[in-house]
Amino acid sequence: MERIQDTQEIYLDNSATTQPCPEAVAAANEMMVRFWGNPSSTHVKGSEAAAKLREARRAVASALSAAPEEIFFTSGGTEANNIAVFGAAAKNRRNGKRIVTSAIEHSSVLDSVAELEKQGFEVIRLAPDSHGHISPQQVAEAVNADTVLVTMMMVNNEVGSILPVEAAVRAARRNAPKAIVHCDCVQAFGKIPVSVKKLGADLITVSAHKIHAPKGAGALYKRKGLMIPSLTHGGHQEDSFRPGTEAAPVIAAFGAAAAIACDKSGMNQRYETIKALRDYTTQRLHGIDGIVINSPEDALPYIVNFSTCCVKAETMLNFLSERGIYVSGGSACAKGEPSHVIKALGLPRDAADSAIRVSFCGHNTTDDVDTLVNTVAEGITRLAHFH
Repeated sequence: MERIQDTQEIYLDNSATTQPCPEAVAAANEMMVRFWGNPSSTHVKGSEAAAKLREARRAVASALSAAPEEIFFTSGGTEANNIAVFGAAAKNRRNGKRIVTSAIEHSSVLDSVAELEKQGFEVIRLAPDSHGHISPQQVAEAVNADTVLVTMMMVNNEVGSILPVEAAVRAARRNAPKAIVHCDCVQAFGKIPVSVKKLGADLITVSAHKIHAPKGAGALYKRKGLMIPSLTHGGHQEDSFRPGTEAAPVIAAFGAAAAIACDKSGMNQRYETIKALRDYTTQRLHGIDGIVINSPEDALPYIVNFSTCCVKAETMLNFLSERGIYVSGGSACAKGEPSHVIKALGLPRDAADSAIRVSFCGHNTTDDVDTLVNTVAEGITRLAHFH
């Protein structure tokens, strides 16, 4: 997976979005230039576009070890999470009122369960330890006979901790056989194997723009035989489960990127390269006095979250951005409050306020890391007295 172009900028915010790969760009361009018909039309132009959509569906399904008919395209991870959470709750409303999730889910899950809480559901939000870990025992104790939905991400998007989804599935099957299990795999997909058979979840969310495809497409895996109501109406697309004319160019790009990102040998090789880069990064960061690593040692190596403990995240982000280095903060810039994830970790205020997330892809190098760390050190020297 090559860069489309080389620049002097250093992009280390790949958990936010990734640069589209040439194969994805080519696939999207082909759909817009050559196969631009409506996939629902019955004439030749429509049939050509529909065939390309089937090809993309097969690619995403293969990447998840799923059947093509179990893959439903959406506009992205947020929509897929909403469909999963609200659909599962609607289907199971008569079986109980408890929803089990974690306190560090993506906002598209947390906001959805908060809305369901207003409607009378009981929401159990499992609290992580200071490194974002949630234990299988916590899950087992939370899932009872009244549980209708368990929704838990596979990899946390801010600190990279890996959550015990398989334990959640086992607990649900044992304690609440009618419960539906949903897993947000947006940050895991394309980085580590995500197999629907191994994971055992009923619903799985993935997104295109995290794996070097354009923004605007995602997918929801829905286990064959599971019937949950659609949230939208007005067409027969996606088997009437997610109606509306498909965004064919970005879906085709999604399929092209998924075929590359989820190739087993390429994924394994990339993982080892990124792991070495992560280790190098933490080693370099530990060389700066006062820096604390917030990501656990067993985190997905694609994410490193650290705190300077002396310069607010927004200030450091601006300092880095002015020098062409792009990362993200663990704090919300609007009000200066820590993100819900950082807050859930229970970090000291100086660590929470100064949390920075670095997220890698296969394009990044040790030179990128050296420039980042050297600039962070410079920033601390120049900015710490303003804290």
